[in-house]
Amino acid sequence: MSKRPTINDVARLSGVSKKTVSRVINDSPNVTQDTRMKVQAIIEQLDYAPDPQARGLAFRRSFLIGLVYDNPNALYISDIQAGILRACRGTGYELIMHPASFSDQRLVEDVQQFIQRARLDGIILLSPISQLGKLARNLKRQHCPYVRISPKKIDSWRNVVVSNDRSGASLMTDYLIGLGHREISFVLGPASNLSSQEKFAGFCEAMQQHRIPVRKRLLVQGANTFASGELAGSQVLGRAVPPTAIFASNDMMALGVLKTAQMMGVDVPRALSVAGYDDSAHASLVWPDLTTVNQSVEYMGDLAAQKLMSQLATREGAVPAATSRVQPQLVIRHSTVAI
Repeated sequence: MSKRPTINDVARLSGVSKKTVSRVINDSPNVTQDTRMKVQAIIEQLDYAPDPQARGLAFRRSFLIGLVYDNPNALYISDIQAGILRACRGTGYELIMHPASFSDQRLVEDVQQFIQRARLDGIILLSPISQLGKLARNLKRQHCPYVRISPKKIDSWRNVVVSNDRSGASLMTDYLIGLGHREISFVLGPASNLSSQEKFAGFCEAMQQHRIPVRKRLLVQGANTFASGELAGSQVLGRAVPPTAIFASNDMMALGVLKTAQMMGVDVPRALSVAGYDDSAHASLVWPDLTTVNQSVEYMGDLAAQKLMSQLATREGAVPAATSRVQPQLVIRHSTVAI
């Protein structure tokens, strides 16, 4: 075929309507598997690709989705982005990033202006911004589809992907206790961050289940940054009775602890076990490589984008609850040992 194939060509050769072809292209659930396979075969045969401008006009969409975040961990943002882009591949949707400030009093207005300015079809919100109920309520009033990536269920399943941070922190604490550690220091993230709250709750629950006291002198406030991890390490390792293990609530702070321990001459892991949370790319690039919690960050981004595009395709958001919850997994490396 010399000219560029059109949706009419796909419909004619598939023996279906243009509307059915559109449903297949937009991954609508309202198409039988046989019809979907037949249409997709013709699309591949013709090497057909929807015209973005015509498609946007026909569906009154821009085929743009937004990601709003406030997180100092660039690796986390990169992994989320990779997952979203993987889900968008072949769908016609494109991603626009928008950094924001969780503490900004005008955050709701800022996000609304971003949506209007970019003509977004929908939006994905990362923690801690995702925890703002007033933002979610505003999006509902504006009839803007959204998905919140959150450490716990804070919305209907159609609007949330849950990372289960409490469970992940409890898993790591159980593991450290199983190695024989009792003097365990915990480095918290920002107090206003729901993820930080959930991780600390998981740490406390595991300690209490093993009847081990949570010692205030071993709790240190961090900021999810490398520098705050360095400072936390110097604070607890300088005490008269230092801990035998330090569990930082993200990898960047754990890496800061590792650096401080090295500078203070503390042997990791013989004299001190160190654990983090995230399983970021840097966790396996240092020595000793970092024991941590893998929360499948790319997978969460992928799920969030799938749920959002399902809402956009059906306007019903019929997504099974089984695809809404991610279970963290321990990644055991060389920075922790039994005592």
